Amino acid sequence: MEQEKVSSVTPPVTDIEKDAQHHVDPKLKKHAHDADEAMKAMEELHGETITIDEATNKRLLRIIDWHLMPIMCFVYGMNYLDKTTLSYASVMGLKPDLDLKGDEYQWLGSLFYFGYLAWEYPTNRLLQRLPLGKYSAACILIWGLILSCFAAVENYSGAIAIRFFLGVFEASVTPGFALLTSQWYTKDEQGARVNIWFSFNGWGQVLGGLVAYGIAVGSEKHGSAIEPWKSVFLFAGLLTLLLGAIFVWIIPDNQLNAWWLKKEDRVLAVARVKVNQQGIGNKHFKLYQVKEALLDPMTWAFFFYAIIADIPNGGVTNFFNQLITSFGFTEQQSLLYGVPGGAVEVIALLLNGYMGDKFQQRILCSLGGLVCAIVGMVLIVALPLSNNVGRLIGYYMTQASPTPFVALLSMISSNVAGYTKKTTVAAFYLIGYCAGNIIGPQTFRPEDSPRYVSAEITIIVCWGVCLILLGCIWLWYKKENNRKAKIRANPEYVRLENQG
Repeated sequence: MEQEKVSSVTPPVTDIEKDAQHHVDPKLKKHAHDADEAMKAMEELHGETITIDEATNKRLLRIIDWHLMPIMCFVYGMNYLDKTTLSYASVMGLKPDLDLKGDEYQWLGSLFYFGYLAWEYPTNRLLQRLPLGKYSAACILIWGLILSCFAAVENYSGAIAIRFFLGVFEASVTPGFALLTSQWYTKDEQGARVNIWFSFNGWGQVLGGLVAYGIAVGSEKHGSAIEPWKSVFLFAGLLTLLLGAIFVWIIPDNQLNAWWLKKEDRVLAVARVKVNQQGIGNKHFKLYQVKEALLDPMTWAFFFYAIIADIPNGGVTNFFNQLITSFGFTEQQSLLYGVPGGAVEVIALLLNGYMGDKFQQRILCSLGGLVCAIVGMVLIVALPLSNNVGRLIGYYMTQASPTPFVALLSMISSNVAGYTKKTTVAAFYLIGYCAGNIIGPQTFRPEDSPRYVSAEITIIVCWGVCLILLGCIWLWYKKENNRKAKIRANPEYVRLENQG
């Protein structure tokens, strides 16, 4: 059996047994409203069996891809660009204009994640309780508006407020997109799609670097009515608002209210993901699923991985322009030379998604990006200061580091059954992500400028620990898959009706 093909954060047999109890318990039969939306759609067929041939499945997948993936990709690219505008602005006059002193810039980097952290679990509950498409769209529009308001900030206090609330409203994006992916795609399709939309972080860095460089050079040559760094925030904020409006129009709450699908295709779109055994959405909170998530060792393995892996992410995201200037390049050059780093991330994630799906080994395939990143950071630390090109190449190599993070995110999307449980595990994973990103900027201490050697060594150690954690996660899944294969091979094992 292929590792991860049938893996789950909680052993599926346990989930099946619990679901069986909930289906046959006479008390719970009275509460038909508690069924998943997919079950309700199937009940409307009055027992009619749906068979989807390969041609129909490909046609549906093509329609779904063309409507969902472009807008999800562009919005996720802005999700990254909106966070990193602070890094561009740091070398475009933000610090003197806001009179930032000491470690105040570091705290601006961290404060985004305080907002993200504070709202992460509530937003996951709202993603379950409220219409998924509409709530996600509302958050996108509000965060675009907030980011635009950064152009009006005149002091440190105002910047604190903007960064905090930007984190609050961006907290819904990653878990919301993971839910959308699990809702519309089969398990075999999800890994590649998560890597595709996450790869637009890299495209966001490419776009941001080019726009920031263009604004900086244009302002220097022709002058500007406002400070160049304010133009960067306005550009990113207004573009986010435009994409949010398109998101409202295109993204439905589920297959059953997708205006761009014919009525008969809506039911087929539900039926094609029946193989996931996860449904398409349930608005009712189930305490037993929360308990199951809290008792699952993989929930905590994912949580601790996210903390440790995102300490480097939080530092590099907010300091990559200053890191490049420390190699001996000018501030304007740092805006332009950061662009290839985004391209490296795009290539690494697309390759990661393809290889993971091809070999059905998402964790093992994702290790390549992390090893590449470790080698890159070692080059930055070890190469002579005079070798600025070699150290810049080392920085580019570090941008392959998100591959394991995305692999685990796709596993939450595809492997965690139960809507309450899925949102709980996602919340814990992203709470760890926030905690790591809060710590990360603090490792780049002002007294270490411009080299930041202690931060660079911290990053190498964190990524080394991540390799060990990923090995443990892979071994756990391998053991669980073998155990579940034996259970399914037992002659007494019986699949429940409508288990999917």
